[in-house]
Amino acid sequence: MRLKGLSARSTRGTRSTKSAGRTGAGRRAWAATVTASVVAAGLLSGPAASARPDDDPALTTMSIKSPPGGADVRVLLFHGSAAGGDESPVVNAGIEAIERIGLSGPANQRFEVTATDDASVFTNDRRLGRFNAIVFLTGGGDVLDPAQEAGLEAYMEAGGGFVGIHDAARAEPYSDWFTGLIGARPAASGPAGVQRATVEVGDRRHPATKSLPQEWKRPDKWLNWTKNPSGEVHTVARVRESTYQPGASANGADHPVSWCRDYDGGRSFYTGMGGTVSSYDETEFRDHLRGALLWTTRLVQADCKATINKNYAAERLTRPNQPGQNDQIGEPHGLVTAPDGRVFYIGRGGADSSQPVITDWNDPDIGKGRGEIHVYDPETGKVTLAGALTVFGNKGGGDELVKVEEGLLGIELDPEFERNGWVYLHYTPHSEIDRVKRMADRRVSRFTFDESTGRLDLRSEKVLLDWPVQIHSCCHAGGGLAWDSEDNLYIATGDNNSSGFSGGYSGNNPEPNFKGVSFADARRTSGNTNNLNGKILRIHPEPDGTYTLPEGNLFTGKESAEGGGKTRGEIYVMGVRNPARIFVDPVTDVLYAGWVGPDAGQPSTTWGPAKYDTFAAITEASNRGWPYCMGDKQPYRDRNLPDPSQPLGWYDCDRPKNESPNNDGLVNLPPVTGNNIWYSPQGGGPVFPRDGNGVPSYKQEETSYRLPWLKGGGQAAMNGPVYRFDGASDSDTKWPAYWDGKWFVGDFYDADQPRNAVLMNPKTQGDGGLPVHSESLKKIVPIGNDGIKNLMDWKFGPDGALYVLDYGRGFFTSDAKSALWRVTYTGGGPTPAAGQLARGTE
Repeated sequence: MRLKGLSARSTRGTRSTKSAGRTGAGRRAWAATVTASVVAAGLLSGPAASARPDDDPALTTMSIKSPPGGADVRVLLFHGSAAGGDESPVVNAGIEAIERIGLSGPANQRFEVTATDDASVFTNDRRLGRFNAIVFLTGGGDVLDPAQEAGLEAYMEAGGGFVGIHDAARAEPYSDWFTGLIGARPAASGPAGVQRATVEVGDRRHPATKSLPQEWKRPDKWLNWTKNPSGEVHTVARVRESTYQPGASANGADHPVSWCRDYDGGRSFYTGMGGTVSSYDETEFRDHLRGALLWTTRLVQADCKATINKNYAAERLTRPNQPGQNDQIGEPHGLVTAPDGRVFYIGRGGADSSQPVITDWNDPDIGKGRGEIHVYDPETGKVTLAGALTVFGNKGGGDELVKVEEGLLGIELDPEFERNGWVYLHYTPHSEIDRVKRMADRRVSRFTFDESTGRLDLRSEKVLLDWPVQIHSCCHAGGGLAWDSEDNLYIATGDNNSSGFSGGYSGNNPEPNFKGVSFADARRTSGNTNNLNGKILRIHPEPDGTYTLPEGNLFTGKESAEGGGKTRGEIYVMGVRNPARIFVDPVTDVLYAGWVGPDAGQPSTTWGPAKYDTFAAITEASNRGWPYCMGDKQPYRDRNLPDPSQPLGWYDCDRPKNESPNNDGLVNLPPVTGNNIWYSPQGGGPVFPRDGNGVPSYKQEETSYRLPWLKGGGQAAMNGPVYRFDGASDSDTKWPAYWDGKWFVGDFYDADQPRNAVLMNPKTQGDGGLPVHSESLKKIVPIGNDGIKNLMDWKFGPDGALYVLDYGRGFFTSDAKSALWRVTYTGGGPTPAAGQLARGTE
């Protein structure tokens, strides 16, 4: 097949000889005019096409059928160059590779390729309308005159497909419309030469990326961008700048390299890869291009809307409370969604700011508060108060010997809630406090929700589990609850010992105590195999209100080691500090948790790492380190009597020992498992050089950061859910399938702290493997004073929308900003529409 000025490549195996059109001899003149059918004058509305001097062609519109192309799928490969001359080796390699792509694969996904450098094709509506997609494999500069660019615009408006490769981003530099078509422009300066780098493949569903490795290591010429397109395009892959030298104009942790979007009526895909001849010999890169072409030619559908910020809407669901009341919300502390879409959310215990706060331990009402349970009904949009518990949790602010974070801490609904109405609450009842010894009982209880009244029956309480906690010193009470697929209940308990007596480091000072109970030694709690604080427990509730122990916990409670009687069988995870939020993926049963670290702002060569807030994907019972080790098994320094201000040896993370005088559990502890995400005020994933004994230097100037996409400061980790897409749901607001399997990690604060969706490698996540990919959610789950500034909890509902609690702007109370929010997806389904697929659906 031969077309004037074009060379045709056919899936039937025909190969034409190289035509004059591929030599540059047919390069058009700027003053070319177009003879074509005239359609609506509005076809060329939009940004100015160019700003070329001395150009005044007679622009007209073109009549291109919609959508272009048909079942006999054709791809136009344009490789025109403003510089003219012979084709480059890269262009030749690209042409040959795309021809091979068109000839290979399943028969119903093959297509014909026609290559040309003759731009006059863009002013011939009959010819242009035959192509399902256009590929730009061009150099930089003005490769189209205004009329030809107008033809390309008309083609896209008719529903055409476009693929740009590497230097195509330098073409048509004066055109705002073409900038939008490509998505971003290369920076003037960038790394020179070919470098091997790691590409993070974040989209596991798009046909261009679903077959690629999560971490794709390959050489190429890497481009930097004048403006990061993330949020305006759907990025399917990013290049990790830490794996190569990105130059002075680097884009940072978020460096898109391939993306797509529905643009101006059509579909656009761009990749910054493909800058070398060897790229086109790579099977994986050809697979990448094949997927891009399958979508742009309308052979398959794909979602190129999922990460575009404007496709999400955040809506505040609750109004501010009426003065003096908590009619809408208490002091926000946790939420859960019911199968019918109702949202149950709790208030910890802080009262409206107009109410008195009692801090005197001589007063019987010390710290008395109301732990409230509210219910939001999406059918009516109304909130009801379902019940309130009298809790120890309203003691106000101040230092760690004054304030308190006990109260109503967690909520879950029974897996059979629709049948039995059971609600589980994790709380500290005021009636059980000992004001003399400053001790309390923490408990997890089951209550029955009465559907006829919309209230919790407080008389129905069944106490499943309770344990003692000291309440002389704040903080870090934990509180999260979650179920696995075997109906085992996970209970996150905090370590409320103060790190203030160890300079904000490991919280292992054994000396301070009240009435004989240490409140500054986390080895008494988190590091103690015989104590339920600073743990994630796992029990199996029984119908009669008791519980049994599932197999696979860290201990059985019957260990005979060191004389026996030194373990608790409820412990699934030990060595955590404040796991306020936990989540169990219903598909994999992997437990996801986050916890707050101590208070040291800088690492210390004497005592160890700074405060690390931590997230972990936990695949089996384990010891996560606190107060011996943090991060990727970075040890703290031991201290002991008679002088706890003097350091002893460094803890051994592989063979930790609890030698505290406050320990009543095992001395020899399970080895520490490294965690997946940790961050300090200085940055994410800090690591240091280690000496011959494996001890980090802890010198700030020697720090490197393995997770450059996050940072702390003031920080309080708030673990989120793993999203699971429900294809059977008819909800038109559910988040897209792109997010399926991604883990949401966030922080109470919203400045430099994380609010991200991360992709883990299932093969390495259980052993502390780092996230493969991370994507910021700060434009989707909006930050700022008028957004969700203080994230307290977040979970997806059965409608696939994300429900979020904003704590408010004060502490230990609710205020006008305390609210329940919903974040919905508004972008619509995959494209092209099923009825516009070139060869129909299978």
